[in-house]
Amino acid sequence: MNIYHDLPPEAVKIVLVLFLSFLIGLEREEHKAAGGSYAFGGVRTFPLIGLIGYSMALISGTQLLPLTIGFLVVAGFLMLSYWHKLSQATVAGATTEFSGLTTFLVGALVCYGHFWIAMTLGVASLLLLDLKVALEKLAATIGQREILTFAKFLFLSGVILPVLPNQEFGPFHINPFKTWLVVVAISAISYASYVLQKLTKGQGGIVLAALLGGAYSSTVTTVVLARQGKVENHPHLFSGGILMASGVMYLRLVILLALFNRQLMAALWLPFVVLAVLAAGFGWVWTRRADQGAQAVQRDLGAKNPLELTTAFLFALLFLVMLVATQLAVKYLGKGGVDTLAAIMGVSDVDPFIMGLTQAAGTLTPVNVAAGAILIAAASNNIVKGIYAYSLGGKKTGVLSLIFLVALAVGGLVPLIWLGW
Repeated sequence: MNIYHDLPPEAVKIVLVLFLSFLIGLEREEHKAAGGSYAFGGVRTFPLIGLIGYSMALISGTQLLPLTIGFLVVAGFLMLSYWHKLSQATVAGATTEFSGLTTFLVGALVCYGHFWIAMTLGVASLLLLDLKVALEKLAATIGQREILTFAKFLFLSGVILPVLPNQEFGPFHINPFKTWLVVVAISAISYASYVLQKLTKGQGGIVLAALLGGAYSSTVTTVVLARQGKVENHPHLFSGGILMASGVMYLRLVILLALFNRQLMAALWLPFVVLAVLAAGFGWVWTRRADQGAQAVQRDLGAKNPLELTTAFLFALLFLVMLVATQLAVKYLGKGGVDTLAAIMGVSDVDPFIMGLTQAAGTLTPVNVAAGAILIAAASNNIVKGIYAYSLGGKKTGVLSLIFLVALAVGGLVPLIWLGW
């Protein structure tokens, strides 16, 4: 015997309304008992509001006016409750009153058969009400600057990106949507690493900082760790951390290639993963070696906010310049020109150049040529980072870092043999 099928359809809906509204009322009842002052409603009132919402929707049918009037009547009672609350206290929250309005809507949505939306609203309301303390602590922890940073990310991804045309223009086949999508992807990876660094600030030590910094920017991380290593007697720790950051760079590139060019990803994912595992693994083992006479070190990476709008627009401009330069190099200079450009770009940020190759590979540039250029750019960048570490770090830290990064660069060029370079 199937009880569900034997029950009238409306009975199932009423049970669902009672269940969701009772949960909200139960949470408000506990809040009222703990508060000790006047509070609207509880385990009886909220189920009644849910049933009123359900009944008004049932009576209204397809007409929204009766349902709207019922909603306004309930809102009027809740407004009177809030006015009474204000008369007893100078500061009074309106959370309970708004949860009452939500309960009314839950009942109406169930009546119209929108079960998933009703369930989501009910559960979300319950979580928001029950997690009050945790959410208030989170709000106190997050500063105004971090909120502004997140707003910038939403502006880049949710405002600018959707309005850009997804089609190619001009002789260089420039696609505004794909260009900005590259900016959003780079910003998202860097921003995620930045947020994790903020959340783990002062925790996890240099190893965790190096891993997160490698996803954010291995070049910046190398410079910061080298400078800190100059004043700390931990050459094994800091040189190993610098190597780990460069290893994570290869994983970062695998993710970007997977997002924007599957052919390049298929050609490079295996050597990149192997390089990442070897660099991160050896770097971690190296950080475990004791440094004689060393004292405890304090983590201090101080990551810079990656979501400056000026930086985003500058990256987009550099991406377009590299896209055009790569196409011109292929057309007029051939493979040697692309490889030379790759070696030069390793001196600075390689992301615009590599992302430009993801747009050209397989169409304007042969995949094996683009893959080889990416390997050369990454290797060149590792050598430059080694020079940075040698120049900015302490003597032993700088020498070890330079040796490790040059070795990583040489290892990164080995796959060129399979690409027929």
